[in-house]
Parts: sequence; C-alpha cells; structure tokens
Amino acid sequence: MPTRNADATWNGALRDGNGSFKTSSGAIEGAYSFSSRFEDGSGTNPEELIAAAHAACFSMALANELGSAGHVPTSVTTTAKVHLEKADGGFAIPKIELVTKAEVDGIDDAAFQEIATATSKACPVSKALAAIEITLDASLA
Repeated sequence: MPTRNADATWNGALRDGNGSFKTSSGAIEGAYSFSSRFEDGSGTNPEELIAAAHAACFSMALANELGSAGHVPTSVTTTAKVHLEKADGGFAIPKIELVTKAEVDGIDDAAFQEIATATSKACPVSKALAAIEITLDASLA
C-alpha cells in the first residue's frame, strides 16, 4: 500500500505568522493562520483537514460495508464535526461527531444502524483517532 504525504510550512510567530500546506498529489493545498484556526479568519486549519479526511474515509467505508451486506448505496454523505477546545496545558480535540445520511434501497433502519455503527469504529481514520470520542448520527435518506 502506498504512503501518503503532505508538507506544511509555518512562517513567523504564532499570532501574526502564517502557514501553507500541500499534498504530494497536488490535489489539496491551502493557507492557514492563527485566525483561521482559533478564530473565524479566512483559510483552513488542521481540524478542518482532519474532518475532511474522516468524512471521506467513513463515507467510503460505509459504502463498502453496505455493499458487502448486499445493499449497494446510491450515495453516502457524511459531515465530520471536529471539536477544538482549550484544555489544561493547551488545546485538544476531545470529540468528533459524524453525521451521515445514506440513500440505500432494500435495507431496514435496524440493519443500517448496525452496519453504520460498526463502520464508525472500523474505518482507518476512526481507528487512527480512537483516542478521542467519536459519535455517530446515521440516517437513511
């Protein structure tokens, strides 16, 4: 399996510096700053990138698990909400909320919930983030 890479650079002090990142594929790149991370400034931040990775991984994994159970979905849409909070000794990410809606024919809600819950613990990004609370709100469209 390939190793995925991204590079990031930070220039200057924390409050008035700035940074940029780029994935090795070139598909994703952006700017970030103190303001974009801890306030409502323009640009992205590490938490938003974690959210994108988690939402994408979970959607793909859920589609796979549903398909393996004989219920190929028409679509799976997921929002990941990554919480950044001030904690003792700095900042922490204590929780990620996954909110997903899937369009799937021929499956009842109980079976869907069982597959979605198992997937929320088994997707590779969920496993990597297992040290924090991950909640799931899953529904059928």
